[in-house]
Amino acid sequence: MNINQNQTIGETVAQDYRTASVFQSHGIDFCCKGGRTISEVCENKQLKADVLLQELHSATATSEATAADYRTWPLDLLADYVEKKHHRYVTAKLPELTQYLSKLCKVHGERHPELIEIRDEFAHVSNELTSHMQKEEMILFPFVRKLATEKHPGLPPFGTVENPIRMMMEEHTVEGDRLAKISELSNQYTAPEDGCTTYRVAFAMLREFEEDLHLHIHLENNIMFPRAIELEKHLAN
Repeated sequence: MNINQNQTIGETVAQDYRTASVFQSHGIDFCCKGGRTISEVCENKQLKADVLLQELHSATATSEATAADYRTWPLDLLADYVEKKHHRYVTAKLPELTQYLSKLCKVHGERHPELIEIRDEFAHVSNELTSHMQKEEMILFPFVRKLATEKHPGLPPFGTVENPIRMMMEEHTVEGDRLAKISELSNQYTAPEDGCTTYRVAFAMLREFEEDLHLHIHLENNIMFPRAIELEKHLAN
């Protein structure tokens, strides 16, 4: 795999998802902020570009790919996959995690006041993601499927697919930032020494939730959305 410092992070991860672990190890957001180049993030993070590039090349050379090449999937299939796998995952985990965090606050909130803030931040995540996914499933994804399956999909009520995509990407950034704050408040999901089993389970679930959301947003921001925009322009010609 040819990787250079002028590529965006999103392009790099879209080409090979194994590179995501390298960016994550340096605290680099590859999903919500995937439009930055490798050179830009190295400058911001004070990393040596040649060292990061070597790590990226090593990640793609020393292990088998664990993720499908989603770039080759039909666009309607990709929309179905995101909805059925990632949207359903979020829908199932939101009430479960909300219950865990509420319990933690009752038992440990006095000794660990950061739990109150984590609970409140996650409540915002829950409300906003629920609304966000409804907009995607009812408005954006149906039109993406039309683009993929019809030669003349017609004009959508929102003018162009770029308009809802822009809104969805802005919302991705907000929720990604909220999860990053939760990670910071929880010491990267590390339970304290006096944390009970529920404490450790809740933090493990939060970590898994954030990791799933990263892949979820990556598939939309870096693969589905650019292809939808390109396809709409192609069909208009």
